[in-house]
Amino acid sequence: MKILIIGRGGREHALAWKVSKSPLVKELYCAPGNPGMAQLSTLVDINETDYQKLLDFSIDNQIDLTICGPEVPLIDGIVDLFKKHNQKIFGPRSNAAIIEGSKDFAKELMEKYNIPTAAYQTFTDYKEASSYVNEQGAPIVIKYDGLAAGKGVVVALTLEEADIALRDMLLDTKYGEGKVVIEEFLEGPEFSLMALVNGDIVLPLDIAQDHKRAYDNDLGPNTGGMGAYSSVPIISKADIDYAIQNVMIPTAKAMVKEGRSFTGLLYGGLIKTRQGPKVIEFNARFGDPETEVVLPRLKTDLVKVILELLNSKIVELNWDSKQTVGVVLASKGYPSTYEKGYEISNLENVENTIFHMGTKSEDGLIKTNGGRVLFVVGSGDNLKAAQTDAYQAVRKINCDNLFYRTDIGNNSINNPCTLIKSVYNK
Repeated sequence: MKILIIGRGGREHALAWKVSKSPLVKELYCAPGNPGMAQLSTLVDINETDYQKLLDFSIDNQIDLTICGPEVPLIDGIVDLFKKHNQKIFGPRSNAAIIEGSKDFAKELMEKYNIPTAAYQTFTDYKEASSYVNEQGAPIVIKYDGLAAGKGVVVALTLEEADIALRDMLLDTKYGEGKVVIEEFLEGPEFSLMALVNGDIVLPLDIAQDHKRAYDNDLGPNTGGMGAYSSVPIISKADIDYAIQNVMIPTAKAMVKEGRSFTGLLYGGLIKTRQGPKVIEFNARFGDPETEVVLPRLKTDLVKVILELLNSKIVELNWDSKQTVGVVLASKGYPSTYEKGYEISNLENVENTIFHMGTKSEDGLIKTNGGRVLFVVGSGDNLKAAQTDAYQAVRKINCDNLFYRTDIGNNSINNPCTLIKSVYNK
């Protein structure tokens, strides 16, 4: 088979890494890819949002299956375009990807089908929104309705913080014209439950938990994710089963009933409250960085699973009992302003799996080319061993402009039985 993976980050590198292990795959292409993916595939110099060129490449090269990583192409309708031209692609159509593209749509869906989530109201008018926030009090959660590159959610601990967020989103249109969803603040440990879906067929992956704050002890600004681990001991099997039966399966069935049948990876961002798991958000694609710690534990051939799923068949998923911990090495200054172009050395002496998130190849050297740069995966018989393995590898990497958190995985290692306060990941 010939496979095309669309994207250039750590998530897509992890997908390429997993897909490359399938005996079904003879040729693997990544568009546009990154230097790490170049070791596994042929890179294609086409941007993720150049949909017509991607389609032409798929047709001209007789690609058997395309997997789209980023959310923007999915919401823009790349799956619709490919299917119109009989090109097999794994991902939701635009009318199903709206579950990520509009938080208001997702909340309405959950309310209509009794899927557990936080109480909410949606507003387009600043004065009405401000009045509602003052009635509810803080802490409270303010979400921009559409995509905002992971920055459209504010957990306001004070009314002043809430007002700043409302002004940014409704008066200054910081993320564009639109509306806001205002939610009650929930407490508890968060976890990510991803599932491979085709209509009402739902194949849950094992769960992960990521760390969004930039610095140790969950301090600093929210980021796209500074690390993740899988599995998550503080989340019980009963919690996971509840989430599958009361969130993931009902959501897939609800989308079918709404005429928006979902095919692809449905991501549930969940929180374990005292009333049970509830939905914080849905995404319409593989999570990042959760994918980078979940796929290394999947023993089953991912390509075979996807092909069978697209034919409405179910494949049993088998998981490695070892735990994984992944650490992000980010450019100093991230998630605010940062510089690019710093040389990264000694990667060849690291035996661990490394996924490239924001690198470039220049003059025969690997250099930084983004906010989040590398993702180093450690594994072990337990989380502590996996954590030790990851950080031993991280310390071997040389670069003058990278930083990382030193406590990835500590939520479960240090707090196996306690509820931790949510920081609302997105």
